[in-house]
Amino acid sequence: MARAEQIAGKTGAAAAPARASEQVDFENALSRTGTPEEFCAEVSSAFGVRLTEVALLRLEKGLLTFIFPNELKTAGSIPISSSSAVAVHTVLTKKVELFNNFLKVKHVSVFETVKFASSEQPAPVEHPPIQKLMSAPITDADHKVLGILQVCRKAVDLPTAGRDFTLDDLQQLETAAKVASKQPFMRSGATQH
Repeated sequence: MARAEQIAGKTGAAAAPARASEQVDFENALSRTGTPEEFCAEVSSAFGVRLTEVALLRLEKGLLTFIFPNELKTAGSIPISSSSAVAVHTVLTKKVELFNNFLKVKHVSVFETVKFASSEQPAPVEHPPIQKLMSAPITDADHKVLGILQVCRKAVDLPTAGRDFTLDDLQQLETAAKVASKQPFMRSGATQH
């Protein structure tokens, strides 16, 4: 049983205000970040994933360009014309997406082979594939897409990838994307640290 279900089952109506309070805390923590790195670190912590399992992309001139993780900044961009990129589908539909069996989804996997120079706990294999993924559009007040926020779980296989993402997780990702839309680093031409 999911943690949220256990809480709701034991405490009834008291669980909703607790979740609302946690949501406000999450939004405030994200709002205080000043760089893509700080923002993605908060997202990573909230979802219990490695920092390298969070991606932030900005849409500029028909290309989705990584602004986090740093290793993917130089790995290339994804053209909006790409028919097999999940990030592009998220841009075009402007909807959040959740995949708990991502290997079965047709997608661009070239970015999964990039080596990360990270001090965090290493993955069990050098380039584990993405097993589970959530993707959310980052839109401005006029519903123009500024970029994409993605959170994934990488592992050798599905059973070792950890828990499935839930609809609550997807809502939390959507909240993070709304906060990201107000951050200066999501604006076209923003300088990066």
